[in-house]
Parts: sequence; C-alpha cells; structure tokens
Amino acid sequence: MNACPVWRRSSYSTGANNCVESARSGPDALVVRDSKEARRPPLSFSGSAWSCFLSALREREPVRCPVG
Repeated sequence: MNACPVWRRSSYSTGANNCVESARSGPDALVVRDSKEARRPPLSFSGSAWSCFLSALREREPVRCPVG
C-alpha cells in the first residue's frame, strides 16, 4: 500500500463523517475504509474486483464477481 494514500470521499457523503473512503494502493489495486474507523486496517481490492462490485451496485444485481 502507498505510504500516504490519498483518501477520497463520495460526493454523496454528508459532513457527519459517516461514509466510505477509497484510495489507490497500487497500479491495479485500491483500499477502502470506514471514515469513522480510519485507524483500522482498510479492506484491499483488485481494480477488477472493485469495478465488478460497482457495476453490480449500478445494475442493482447480486454481486457475482470472481474471487482472486
């Protein structure tokens, strides 16, 4: 993971600090964290797994993404 990731918040986030933040952690990887628990280790995803997840959300379909 990058030493100092640049965390991004959703434009839908409110100022109440209750959102999910994401950051690039490599050429084809990213990390996700809960802004309320920023000191906890983030979850890591490959770029393709994250794209699959977002696509499933947009289509309002069950997430059926390959693992690995």
